[in-house]
Amino acid sequence: MRAMTRWWSVLSLLSLLLTLSASGPQARADEAGGASLVTIGEVHVRLSDHGPVVLLSAEGKTVRIFVDHTVAGSIQSALTGTKLPRPLSHDLMHSILEALGGRVVKTVITLKAGTYYGTLTVAFQGQEKVFDSRSSDSIALAIHFKAPILVDRAALDAVSSPIPDSKPQTL
Repeated sequence: MRAMTRWWSVLSLLSLLLTLSASGPQARADEAGGASLVTIGEVHVRLSDHGPVVLLSAEGKTVRIFVDHTVAGSIQSALTGTKLPRPLSHDLMHSILEALGGRVVKTVITLKAGTYYGTLTVAFQGQEKVFDSRSSDSIALAIHFKAPILVDRAALDAVSSPIPDSKPQTL
């Protein structure tokens, strides 16, 4: 019974998210405040001294986004196509969206006051909706759907560093 209640809650939340009106507090992901966007060419998950980190690489630069172990595992399994013994939250959302005919179209990562933000664009029943998201969650879902990951040029220039020659330890 408890599992059924949890499943119903997830479906109710998804239904609510997909029926939100476009007039809500959403921003168009392709506008990103009028800034230019850069397509991420490579995504890697590594371990660092500060925990798991997602490396987004474009134009010879790397943006580092620190994530928790669960998100790191979800992103890594999506990158490698590895099936985990039990689905994580991103796997579940991927399965639900696919079952309902939805798909992630893209995500845009921006940096505001030292915090990364994600906007996740989801196509469903001929409409696209843009959702505010943690950057790590939007990256995970974009990878699950093989959707483009875009980063605001200002964020790429402000916090990126050259791609290191040596590769840190992989998860």
